[in-house]
Amino acid sequence: MDHHAFNDYCRAFKATTHVVQWGNSEVWKVGGKVFAIGSQTKAGTPAYTFKTSPLNFEFLCMAEGYIPAPYLASRGMKWIQQTETAGALDEELKYYISQSYRLVALGLSKRKRQALGIADIA
Repeated sequence: MDHHAFNDYCRAFKATTHVVQWGNSEVWKVGGKVFAIGSQTKAGTPAYTFKTSPLNFEFLCMAEGYIPAPYLASRGMKWIQQTETAGALDEELKYYISQSYRLVALGLSKRKRQALGIADIA
């Protein structure tokens, strides 16, 4: 997946906002909270970061093409970075981004979800 496809996919979720910050990273938020980040590794290759459940975090830390997200995971947060972006893991990435969106949205207050039109997220 490239950054264009990543941005198109994230844009399709309800009530999202996009900013470029942290050294040209494509940052996607719901209710002001980050759910996905498109950036580059130190080697200059694309990398995509997302929040995950504790179980998926443990699994993905050992899976090829994924690493604990630099900075975020080192602070105890359950964030993973997909570093294999040649296309073989695109469907997995879409699944994990959708789950990240869901986790972050569910962390918002009921009032905020209602105001954003996403109160039906389960």
